[in-house]
Amino acid sequence: MKTWFLILGIGLMGFLLSCSDDDPVTGVSVQSVSIRNLAADPATSYDPTTGAPSGFSNLFTFFRFSDSTIVPNSDSATGKWDIAFRSTTILVNSQSSGPGQAEAFTFNGLFSDLKVISQDSIFKKDLSPTELAIGKTWYNYDPVSYIISPKPGKVFVIKTNDNKYVKMEILSFYKDAPASPNAQRDPARYYTFRYVIQTDGSKKFE
Repeated sequence: MKTWFLILGIGLMGFLLSCSDDDPVTGVSVQSVSIRNLAADPATSYDPTTGAPSGFSNLFTFFRFSDSTIVPNSDSATGKWDIAFRSTTILVNSQSSGPGQAEAFTFNGLFSDLKVISQDSIFKKDLSPTELAIGKTWYNYDPVSYIISPKPGKVFVIKTNDNKYVKMEILSFYKDAPASPNAQRDPARYYTFRYVIQTDGSKKFE
């Protein structure tokens, strides 16, 4: 049974989300957005002896790029969302993850360098729970500090369910995006990212 059947009907999880224009790109059809503290199944309690986080819901947070909106879990089996977050896993709404037609690929380079999507770019769908278009490819893990860090120079290009194009860069996995996160102090599973969306459906970001 496909994954989206398994997540149908689950309740809307709490989140802390802020959205703002961030140096809007020239041209009315292009919008630049910053998202801060998107909750992706963070801990709700901690072990009083060890301090280990616990109380995870194991639920995804669903997001739509067109209006920077968290989509209720009751709509998880629809095409109303484009991308979903849970811990370090990222889904796009397609095939094994949902009924939508979202696709994605990774651009290697600076966010500002991606001005147009190349015609030979190969978009991917979520083919299975272990073969995801984005999945867990976006971060490095330090086993000494226990810190999860976004890989530099990794920009995700997403084709949304309504056939718009987005470039997205993940900036932090920790609440309030500290410059030097501390695994013992800073709550994890809070995404800060930025994206640019081309609302006229073209592949140009400026």
